[in-house]
Amino acid sequence: MTTVALDTGVGPLLRSWRQQRRISQLELALRADSSARHISFIETGRSRPSEEMILRLADHLDIPVRERNALLVLAGYAPHYAETALDDPAMGALRDGMEQLLQGYDPYPALVVDGTYTVVAANRGIAMLLEGVAEHLLAPPLNAMRLTLHPQGLAPRIRNLRAWRADLLAQMERQIALARSAELRELYEEVAAYPVPEGADGHDEPAGPPSALSFALPLVIEHRGRVLSFVSSIATFNTPMDVTVAELAIETFLPADQETASYLRSLTS
Repeated sequence: MTTVALDTGVGPLLRSWRQQRRISQLELALRADSSARHISFIETGRSRPSEEMILRLADHLDIPVRERNALLVLAGYAPHYAETALDDPAMGALRDGMEQLLQGYDPYPALVVDGTYTVVAANRGIAMLLEGVAEHLLAPPLNAMRLTLHPQGLAPRIRNLRAWRADLLAQMERQIALARSAELRELYEEVAAYPVPEGADGHDEPAGPPSALSFALPLVIEHRGRVLSFVSSIATFNTPMDVTVAELAIETFLPADQETASYLRSLTS
């Protein structure tokens, strides 16, 4: 029987994930085909879990892929999941698939971001929305949160900025709790400190008939003197086996009214 340090071992970290998920030792044991006694021994460092047990517990606790690797390394095992750069030849099929999806969504905006909201791909609809954004925000690598919330970014043109900003910050807070990323925390602290542009208070009411926007919070934004309204959706890859793929998210913006849809189509006709 191997004892792991109580304050730095894999056991306390697993316990932290379990408590965060609000699952009892008994419930986790039943899910993982183990015993509450064994789970307790793992969490207190009295027992060193096998590689298979760590992966099984991580699966039932819905721990992100990157953090699963961290658990394995902490327990003395090799990482289980690769982390392949997106420009690696092995990712060719993935890149092609994402590009086809983004192009197929034109003229509606769509983009792909990684785990720190760095934009890795985008279509012409996104380029259209970014017209007028300060040059320094458009220098690679582009960051979706900076582009949206910076006073020299999209923020001054977002008609319901306070509501949209609050939703984005809450999204980041949930992601930080899940991924425990120092880089993501730094980004959050940066964008949360951005001042809200003057006049934002007067633009908090969504444009258009309420019934058209009642099912989700819209992004209401000005473009070339027009008010456009979008509802966004986010998709991720199912059962990823690579850290890079696990952290990719595809965000698409669906027109929330016929006026927005018609305007976007007119730009490409």
